Amino acid sequence: MNFENPFHPFSETEFEAYALSLFHFQYENNRVYRAFCDGIHVPVDQIGAIHQIPFLPVSFFKTHDIKTTPFEPETVFHSSGTTGMEFSKHPIKSLALYENAFLSSFQYFYGDPSDYVFLALLPNYLENKNSSLIYMMNHLIQNSPYKESGFFLYNHQDLHKTLLKMKEMGQKTILFGVTFALLDFLESYTLDFPELIVFETGGMKGRRKEIVKEEVHALIQKGLGVPTIHSEYGMCELLSQAYSKAENLFSTPPWMKIILRDEKEPIPYYSNNYKYTEPHSGAINIIDFANVYSCSFIATEDLGRRNRNGLIEITGRMDSARLRGCNLMVI
Repeated sequence: MNFENPFHPFSETEFEAYALSLFHFQYENNRVYRAFCDGIHVPVDQIGAIHQIPFLPVSFFKTHDIKTTPFEPETVFHSSGTTGMEFSKHPIKSLALYENAFLSSFQYFYGDPSDYVFLALLPNYLENKNSSLIYMMNHLIQNSPYKESGFFLYNHQDLHKTLLKMKEMGQKTILFGVTFALLDFLESYTLDFPELIVFETGGMKGRRKEIVKEEVHALIQKGLGVPTIHSEYGMCELLSQAYSKAENLFSTPPWMKIILRDEKEPIPYYSNNYKYTEPHSGAINIIDFANVYSCSFIATEDLGRRNRNGLIEITGRMDSARLRGCNLMVI
């Protein structure tokens, strides 16, 4: 079975069948994932539903090479972090697969990328040359038909002039900005550009006093004259992205799924008589079919809750005590 092109709609039945096939492929061809499954005594031949698939703790990307099939990576993406932190590493077999993943995710939610001017206010991310976000933004900017697309470090005046020009032209424009850089920009410049799509990527990185996300979004909305703030939920350990168009409520593309898990019961149940019920809130598991050559089943350290419309709100991070409890299995 070819797992390299999952970027299309799935019915629930098709999604589960694809996930089960991909699980068996990765169990057979990923040394680390197989050792993890064996270490928690997974009865592989009894797995017949998504809720029975083991999700690899995301922290394993810090301590192991997560590879499905042997390969020499075209690049290795690293997570961002402060000095002295241990970084996650994601070996990428095919950059073309990653490009297909993020372009397909973007198109699913926003349409053709060539319709947009992309402006990136991401000074701290540029310090991480192995950032998957920087790779994505660089690709979108370099392939944009508009010469105005580009990275802006601390040249806020040029960014302001470009935004004013795009507003005057009526041009579809997307501004990606890290939190502290957007707030720094708004200390000197404001505008009223309600058609602008603003992505706030999070993180003060020690540059500013931490404030709650709702307050950050209110400041950016007021300063740029936009009705909502958009967000991308992604990480170096994943090749696909979920998107929020308002209120920190995320949707996934058809080849990606967020499943909430009970923080106190991280290990799946395998009884054929067990009926799984997703908790209203809990820790976040992610299925990403684009992760075919690493691991498509990731237990993150994020917390969330699902609203009545099926959207996921990211509510925080697991604390260190709970993380230790989830990561006692060492291979």
